Amino acid sequence: MSIFELDNISYSYYRRYPALTDVSLSIQPGERFAVIGSNGSGKSTLLQLLAGLLHPHEGRVLFDGNEVSEQSLKTEDFRRSFRSRVGFIFQDSDVQLFCPTVFDELLFGPMQLGLSERDSNARAEEILAMLQIGSLRDRPPHMLSGGEKKRVALGCVLTMNPDVLLFDEPTNGLDPRTQVYLLELMLALNEAGKTIIIATHDLGLVGEIQARVAALSEDHRIERIGSSQDILNDEELLLRMNLVHEHYHFHNGKKHSHIHSHYLFHKH
Repeated sequence: MSIFELDNISYSYYRRYPALTDVSLSIQPGERFAVIGSNGSGKSTLLQLLAGLLHPHEGRVLFDGNEVSEQSLKTEDFRRSFRSRVGFIFQDSDVQLFCPTVFDELLFGPMQLGLSERDSNARAEEILAMLQIGSLRDRPPHMLSGGEKKRVALGCVLTMNPDVLLFDEPTNGLDPRTQVYLLELMLALNEAGKTIIIATHDLGLVGEIQARVAALSEDHRIERIGSSQDILNDEELLLRMNLVHEHYHFHNGKKHSHIHSHYLFHKH
């Protein structure tokens, strides 16, 4: 059974501005899955629908065979199960961090799930060690660097030990060393059985993570679903989706062109 199933979903902001149109896809347990598209194509909206933060105006979102809706999330058993099994890492880490210290941030999720203080503390200590952020334990989040905030935001989700991790533009604003760390961590979490779903326009990340890819067009529809290799090698598709562009230059009086991307993935 699919861990997520999107059945002909559509969503419009204020019921006027389309963000997603007639989108259908399925994601398998333990899969690495990427949603790519240009800015405004609906990537972040799709992730928020998967996380139950938004709900489609048409169609259905199913998690493990159960519909995720405003009504179902009012049911305590389903809400507790869903929130513990699906973790969302926002593009802007400041959205997630609101407690006085880093350790308080790590305690918040397990305590909300009803774990004892002892078990919550044990999980927080484990994540401090795993993410190598023990030195940040007593720091207020506003005194952290961007990379440190990203690690703490991820730690807040990992303390709940979810089955699924949703990453919205995970490499945005991070220095190269932190990008590599995050990539290696995502792969390690997937090896441990976690389902990894990312929304990104970083084609380099998509290539490195070797995910199955859903390509969203600028008119908010799924243009194509395929392997990362198939998608990234399709220059016509990437040009049409405005993820790469043709760069023109003159050499010895002759006009030449090559494909260029502003992201980590470059093909010349």
